[in-house]
Amino acid sequence: MAEKTLVIIKPDAVYRGFSGKIINRFEEVGFSIAAMKFQKVSEKQAVEHYKEHEGRDYYKRLMNFLLSGPVIVMVLEGPDVITRIRKMTGKTIATERESGTVRGDYSVNNLYNLIHSSDSSESSAREISIFFKPEEILEYETATKKYWFF
Repeated sequence: MAEKTLVIIKPDAVYRGFSGKIINRFEEVGFSIAAMKFQKVSEKQAVEHYKEHEGRDYYKRLMNFLLSGPVIVMVLEGPDVITRIRKMTGKTIATERESGTVRGDYSVNNLYNLIHSSDSSESSAREISIFFKPEEILEYETATKKYWFF
């Protein structure tokens, strides 16, 4: 069964012109875009999104960064999409990033790390609901869906 996950292409990726390259990586491996918006994150959305980090020393930097410019929020769908997108995204810590991942290939440091992806099905459901109404998430056939399961 296919699952869904939230991906946020953060302001640094948008400003540096990497949005298309990042989206293309996900489409090339066969994931479907079920929803997508180009927007500025509201303070309410940012607070809800980062609520588990509240009180930590880096919380204000995270918030300021997410609110600093436009982002692309997406719901991606596919088999094992959460685990596979996390692997494609790469590690948060700059010194642990592997070449071939989005962060390993393009990010500058720990804060400006280009992308967010949900880390579990529970987080995915919660995070998707912050940015999308259920009717904004589309179901449609793609050429690659027939290859998802055999």
